[in-house]
Amino acid sequence: METGEVEVTLMDVLSEAEIQRRLSEIPEWKRDGRFISRRYAFKSFTEAIAFTNRVADVAERRNHHPFISIDYKMVTLRLTSWSAGGLTAADFGEAAELDEIYAEGGGGAGGGGTGADPGRR
Repeated sequence: METGEVEVTLMDVLSEAEIQRRLSEIPEWKRDGRFISRRYAFKSFTEAIAFTNRVADVAERRNHHPFISIDYKMVTLRLTSWSAGGLTAADFGEAAELDEIYAEGGGGAGGGGTGADPGRR
């Protein structure tokens, strides 16, 4: 750690500058008040559900559970750290892991993202 830097634990609320820096590392995620959020697009409803099941596995392992909205072939995730009162390193770490799952095919066998802009239907 450099002189003048503050060590951040997983459950310390991040400063606005740190939030912006971390958002630049996961560009598909957007700030939404006390949340970060992202929409993922899939080729089929079953692929969206398979991805959601993988999200659940990650959330259980990390003990950090996102808000999940499923709209046919679109899955929206929102993360925040309620116990800390805002965004923490845990939110950004989980977001990055979920992006990796999506990039690897997201829905498991036969699936993944559509490659389309997830903000559009």
